[in-house]
Formats: sequence, C-alpha cells, structure tokens
Amino acid sequence: MTTAWQPSLLEAASQPQLGNVADGMTRTGLASGAWVDYRPGWLSGADLLFEALSDGVPWHAETRRMYDRVVDVPRLTQFYGAGEPLPHPVLDDARSQLSRAYATDLGEPFVSVGLCLYRDGTDSVAWHGDRIGRGADGDTIVAIASVGSPRSLLLRPHQGGASLGFSLGHGDLLVMGGSCQRTWDHCVPKTARRVGPRISIQFRPQGVR
Repeated sequence: MTTAWQPSLLEAASQPQLGNVADGMTRTGLASGAWVDYRPGWLSGADLLFEALSDGVPWHAETRRMYDRVVDVPRLTQFYGAGEPLPHPVLDDARSQLSRAYATDLGEPFVSVGLCLYRDGTDSVAWHGDRIGRGADGDTIVAIASVGSPRSLLLRPHQGGASLGFSLGHGDLLVMGGSCQRTWDHCVPKTARRVGPRISIQFRPQGVR
C-alpha cells in the first residue's frame, strides 16, 4: 500500500534500530493506580519501518454496526497473535526488549502485535480502554510504538475529567500500565490539520485486547 507522507528530516539510520528503552523514559503517575511511560525516539530509522509496514502489511478495513447501519472503522488494521510471524524483524526485537524491560511490572511477556494505519486526519479511534479480556478487571500493560507523522494520543479518566495528551510519531513509545486500561480511556482524535499517515504498533500480553 502506498501513502503520501512527509518523512522526518532528522532520520539518518540506514535501517530501523531500537535504542535502550530506559534511556530518556519518563513516567507519569495517574489517578487510580494508573501510569504512563513516555520514551521519545526509541526507534531510529522509523521512517524506513513505516515504509516497510505501509507497503508490506496486508491492511484491511473493519466495519461495525452503528444503530441501524454498518459503517467503516476509520483506520486500517492488522493483528498478529501469539506465534504468528511478524512483518518486520525489528518488531520481534521490540517485543523481546519490552518483555524484558517490564518483566517485573507485568510478570509475563508481550505476545500479540496489533497494527493500525491512520491514513490522514480523518482517520481516528474513539475513546476506549483495552478491556476485552483480562484488561477489564485486572492491571496490565499495553505498549504503543509509533512510526510516520505524529498524531495526538489523549488520555482521560474513564468516569470523565481533564485529559492529557502526547504527540506520537517517528519512533516514539508510549506505555500504559497499572490500572490504566480499566480506569482511564485513550483516543486518537480526528484533526482538521493537514497531517500525514501514522502507524501505531501495539504490544499486548496474552488475553488483552
């Protein structure tokens, strides 16, 4: 698949490479036992990974029922479950490094990898938490790496309240942990600004969607 986008002028790596996930990582404590880790620029050569995934992943459009009609989900997706081969070796390396880094907090490895392609500012995902499965009633961790043009990811308490936001793209990493999936919601809102495409890469443990 080919998409029009503006690569980063700072990219110089000849191939996608991971930095140390702990370098430059900052943790923000949230209410109700939730927390968020943010690590900018974890992946160098992120533009190369964006191109490889954009062209090489068998993207598909999902639909959902809304009242009396079926509508298209405003993004393209692909999911790789436990044991399925991933579309690029750096994703295997990323999953392994994250599993090691969060072994104490999580107590188990990350196994699945979900991909979402936001083609432009009209693609989005509404407020939600990853509560299908064990995330509905227990603490867990979901890590999101982003390649392509930056987009805002917002978080707010599940019962309502002020939101906080992160601009994610060009190899940035955001990790949501503790009670975050059940006590907080997150979204990627639509924007009227002219933005290029972004790919979100989500790493989850078994039984969390």
